[in-house]
Amino acid sequence: MSGKKLVLFIVLPLLLLGGGGAAAYFLLFKEEPKKEEAHGAEGEAAPAEEEAAAEEEGHMPAFVELPKMQANLIMTGKKQPFMVTTIVLEVGSPEEQKMIEEVQPRIENEIVTYLRSLRPEDVQGAAGLQRLREELLLRVKEAGKPAKVKDILFKEMLVQQ
Repeated sequence: MSGKKLVLFIVLPLLLLGGGGAAAYFLLFKEEPKKEEAHGAEGEAAPAEEEAAAEEEGHMPAFVELPKMQANLIMTGKKQPFMVTTIVLEVGSPEEQKMIEEVQPRIENEIVTYLRSLRPEDVQGAAGLQRLREELLLRVKEAGKPAKVKDILFKEMLVQQ
């Protein structure tokens, strides 16, 4: 048996099974810390956490769906790669939703400008998508001021190479 076949048919499945077993152990059998342990002996929540919880209870989040956007990516081969995405922005209140809608062209410009600076391999896999989300969130928060954008949700994502 050649070295490649050995890795493909024996080593790789063993690694996958070991990783799956470890993930199952940590997800299913690991105990969560008790509230008393997490917040000290008195069991009191930190003041900042109480304020955040109260703020969350008082307001339902609002969402702003941006139109489908397409951007050419940096060429790495013979064909021009591109990305098509539909993004939904999560904001804290309907008032902030209105503010975001007023500056939406500026937000869309920031997103497309950033997407055009990427290569197809930059957005591959879960880690690539997470980095993309974090980078876009920073840019959208800045472009959407004074409204506060809490999160970016991908409704659609297509990368064509």
